[in-house]
Amino acid sequence: MKKVRIGVVGLGMGGVHAQNIIDGKVRDLELAAIADTDPGKLARFPGVRGFATADEMIASGLIDAILIATPHYFHVPVGIAALKAGLHVLVEKPVAVHKADAARLVAAHTDGNLVFAAVFNQRTDPYYLKIRELIRGGDLGEIRRVNWIVTHWFRTEAYYASSAWRATWAGEGGGVLLNQCPHNLDLLQWLFGLPVRVTAHAGFGRYHQIEVEDDVTAYIEFTNGATGVFIASTGEAPGTHRLEIVGERGRIVYEDEKIVFRRNETGMTRFSRTATEGFALPATTESVFTFPDHGPQHVGIMQNFTDAILRGESLVAPAAEGMYSVELANAMLMSAWTGESIPFPMDARRYEQLLKQQIATSRIEKVQKSVPVTTDWSKSFRP
Repeated sequence: MKKVRIGVVGLGMGGVHAQNIIDGKVRDLELAAIADTDPGKLARFPGVRGFATADEMIASGLIDAILIATPHYFHVPVGIAALKAGLHVLVEKPVAVHKADAARLVAAHTDGNLVFAAVFNQRTDPYYLKIRELIRGGDLGEIRRVNWIVTHWFRTEAYYASSAWRATWAGEGGGVLLNQCPHNLDLLQWLFGLPVRVTAHAGFGRYHQIEVEDDVTAYIEFTNGATGVFIASTGEAPGTHRLEIVGERGRIVYEDEKIVFRRNETGMTRFSRTATEGFALPATTESVFTFPDHGPQHVGIMQNFTDAILRGESLVAPAAEGMYSVELANAMLMSAWTGESIPFPMDARRYEQLLKQQIATSRIEKVQKSVPVTTDWSKSFRP
């Protein structure tokens, strides 16, 4: 195989991916087919074979791989069907709505020759790569505390009204945690590992006429005793994006397109326990890191996926790792619903039942507003 023939299903965000492929931004990747239930979206790509359903496209024999960019609940059945048909699979975030479904999808990947990846494009961002390097290289020392405020996801009422499935338990399975924050939650575990316990409070329709969460504050406990606070919202403007990490050897702050690392010349714990130091603070040195851009992002993930198929390159974001961000989101919602602290690994079956209860008792009646199909909400997704 010299080129990978890929089909894209779901032409919302998938339309952006399709256009990047058509524009030649991904070497050795060819857009061979598209699928969407909306004929208008198919018409945007007149030179590409279109299908009304993913099943038709999978059975067509025209593709070697599939990129799944459908509404969330379809990720698992489409992914399982594609893997069973012998296709390589690249799935948008989140890989599933809940952990039990994510486990079913991962379990369907039984053929080691098939490449199975997730679109966690923030793993290609040089800012997060640098932070990970400082943590893993030991420069920061053992992590003590993490604070992450991600409230720059402001959304209008028109956004939620743009689709009948959006911001409903039955259609999307969640709100800010399942839609806007999977990347942040993926990075949270990618940088610090999974926690041992999460306690969260959430506002369900706090700022919008929706039934799902649009405001979340979570308290996180890690294995080594480190703690964290994660705050997310789609109802604040102007929002904040600030990641602060305190370690034994200093503090990292990522905000306003720069990383500031203040490094302690003496370890925090040892210094604080030395009586001869009096009331002085540890001496520090400061390093500032900036980058010209945020890396290859979606194009980089598609290139890595293609190179993994053709050349055996290691994946930046294996789909199996997508279960972790789903589990974090689920645990936060379960805690908010029940008032309990949720231990990890969380009870996937219990969460699935709680979600079904939310769907069964839903009383939401959405009035879909007239929003042009050309509206590109992807531009509002910032690093």
